[in-house]
Amino acid sequence: MLEVPVYNVSGEKIDTWQVDEQVFGGKVNIPLLKQAIVAYHANRRQGTVATKSRGMVAGSTRKLFAQKHTGNARRGNIRTNIMRGGGVAFAKRTRDFRQRLPRKMRKAALNSAILAKIIGQDLMVLDGLAMEAPKTRQMVGILKSLKVNRSCLLALAGLDRNAYLSGRNIPDLTVCPAAELNAFDVATRQKLIVVSEAMKALMGRQEAKA
Repeated sequence: MLEVPVYNVSGEKIDTWQVDEQVFGGKVNIPLLKQAIVAYHANRRQGTVATKSRGMVAGSTRKLFAQKHTGNARRGNIRTNIMRGGGVAFAKRTRDFRQRLPRKMRKAALNSAILAKIIGQDLMVLDGLAMEAPKTRQMVGILKSLKVNRSCLLALAGLDRNAYLSGRNIPDLTVCPAAELNAFDVATRQKLIVVSEAMKALMGRQEAKA
């Protein structure tokens, strides 16, 4: 059993949850986690860059002058890549960089990322996060109380407009519902803060699958 600390918004440790590692797959699948991170990186690439090759630029294909007896260096047509206005030697083509990652693999990678955070003591449960209005200063105070000074991912139980607006201007803080968590966001943040209701939903969902 693994221990997960529970804090309140004042930064006081009020409880400790016992989490069975089998709920999140039992072990960290490092090769799968790496594959998922590479896939998320690849899927963010646009792949819309394009340059014109020699066959795509305008110009005659006639040889500019004779090969010999001119005193000049040998020269082909005007569309060659070493001439101004010519085509590119190895022209870039639009392409799709996307990598397919099936749903079961995405869920398994997310479980490994969460389990890695628990093992590394980088996951903490926040007991309640009720914000009556968008207040960035209040969110900064909560993070300071929790001693979070590096990149952080805050997982909410559901859509919370006040919490989202309070955290969107804070550098290195990402706020999202627990249902939208993915392995890339979890693995690339130093800390993971999960609201207690969201943590219960994550654990309940995994136990229901088992």
